[in-house]
Order: sequence, then C-alpha cells, then structure tokens
Amino acid sequence: MATAAPEHVLDQGEVAEAARAAFEGRLRDFGRLFPVFANTGILERQAVRPMDWYRSQKSWPERTEAYLDGGVDLFVRAATRALELAGIEPQAVDTVVTVSSTGVATPSLEARAMARLPFRADIARVPLFGLGCAGGVTGLSLAARLARARPGETTLVVAVELCTLAFRLDEMTSANLVATALFGDGAAACVLSTAGHGRAAIEDGAEHTWPDSLAIMGWRVDAEGFGVIFDRSIPAFVLANVRAAMEGMAARMGLALADVDRFVCHPGGAKVLEALEAALGLPEGALDHERAVLARHGNMSAPTALFVLERVLAAGGGGRRLMLSALGPGFTASALSLAT
Repeated sequence: MATAAPEHVLDQGEVAEAARAAFEGRLRDFGRLFPVFANTGILERQAVRPMDWYRSQKSWPERTEAYLDGGVDLFVRAATRALELAGIEPQAVDTVVTVSSTGVATPSLEARAMARLPFRADIARVPLFGLGCAGGVTGLSLAARLARARPGETTLVVAVELCTLAFRLDEMTSANLVATALFGDGAAACVLSTAGHGRAAIEDGAEHTWPDSLAIMGWRVDAEGFGVIFDRSIPAFVLANVRAAMEGMAARMGLALADVDRFVCHPGGAKVLEALEAALGLPEGALDHERAVLARHGNMSAPTALFVLERVLAAGGGGRRLMLSALGPGFTASALSLAT
C-alpha cells in the first residue's frame, strides 16, 4: 500500500487567520467557535491548490477543474507507488476500485488516469461514490471480495478525496467553519491478491447503518458546489453507539472485540478519537498513530484510515489482528479485520 498528499501545505495557524478574515463579523458565535482551529489537534494539512486560491469564492466549474486536475494526479501517484512496492506492473491489474466522494467526474478518475498509467484495455473499473469518510474501509472490503471472486487476479483500490474543495466563503454556518478547520486532501492505494505475499491478510468486513441518521454527516449540493453537513453531536453519538455496533460487526466476522490486538480508526477529529477510545475501552491516548496522521494531514475523508493503517504496519503491525474502522455518511460504521 502507499499514500500521497498534494504539494501545497496549509499551516493551521495561517488557515485560522484566513478564516478569521472571512468569517468574523459575519458568522454568529464566531468567537465561541473559533477555538476549534486550535482544538482539532491539526498542525498542518495538504491541499491541491495554494492557500491564496481559497481566499476567494469559487464556482462549481472551478472546483470541478481542481478536482479533475488534483484528483487524477494523486490517483496516479498513490497507485504507482503501491504497484511499485508490490512489484507489479500496471498492465497486470485486472480490477481497479476507485473511491471518491468530493467531486463528480464522468468518466471517473481511473479512466482519466489511464492516459498516465498503462492499464490494460480490458481492466474492470469499479468507481464508488457517496461513502465519505467510511469509503477507504468499505472500498477495501469490497475490493477484497472482488479479489476473492477471481483467485489469481490483481485488484487495485484507490481512495482519493479533495475535501478542501468544499471550503465555502458564502456559508455562515458552524458546520462550514468546522470543515474549514478539519479538512485536507490526500490519496491512498492498496494492491490486493490471493497470492498470499502481502503485508496483511484481509479476513472479513462488515457495516452498520443507523436508522434515521441521514442528518449526521454528508454533503448538501447547491449551485456553488458541495456544502458540508456535520452534526455537532457526533462525539456523543460515537460514545453512546459505536461499541454495540462494533460488537455486532465483529460477531458477524466470527470475532469478539477481545480478539482485536489493535483498533485502527479513522481520525475524524480530536474529540471523535477521545470518544472512540472511551467507547472501545482503550487507554487514553491509545490511538496515537491516528493523532499523528490527523496532526500532519487533517481529515482527508476516505483515505485517512488507510494513512493510519500504513503507519501501524510500518511500526510493526500492532499485534496479530487489526480492526480497521471508519464512520461515514449514512450514518454508517464500516469495519475490516486484518491478520498481520
């Protein structure tokens, strides 16, 4: 597996001052909300456009141009590196699964990337949209099922999200300000095969969607582009509901939570990580790799959990069994069991 981030670095302090210039005096309760920039645990993030690009309002066509340009570049970089590490040529890939919910592209990113990556003409393309922050985990789970369905073939999964393209200067909402404090851009790629020579073995996956929870997280679409939907009660919801959902998903995989040596979680934010540790009965600060990814990259949506997984594996795996998990719009929890 491999990850990739854009070249433009957004210092959190600089972003905070830009947000002050844009929102102070226009957003009610700005003074009460502004500390979110210091409380996220984020030091810097990466973006497909330089800081000054975000200081003026952008149209939907401008955002889409940035998505196509930046998205394809990150796709190619992450996929190329993952294939190199696996010792596999692009022509050997039989199926490519692309996860992305931060832009609209038809044809989708993997088709556009074929101008730079020499995939075969008969490659099977599987684009996935709408999974949000859970997309990396769910996409990897679905890709594993596809790999098992055709033993001997090679499946490539690539998650690409450009969350910074959702920054809005016209929306005076607390959700928009929080998004401005959290979001970054990035991509992650994994090569899957039944050959049995990988860094980890995917055992099984599961999902849990709570009823009547559509308003917790997602996108609202209007003439300007995507507008973020965030419910400020997400940490409280996680604390109250995630453990039971994780126990149910683990049971469907033939496991108990006690069988898990290391939980690998999507770091949606500092308060969400605290809620996850409490809900899962983990020591305070146990999700250290999650906090490190959040500090250096922010919340990149779907690829973020895979950034954490890359760090955990590089550090020695964290034990024999890992449970990769993320929460996304739906409101849905996604989990994946891996043996190292």
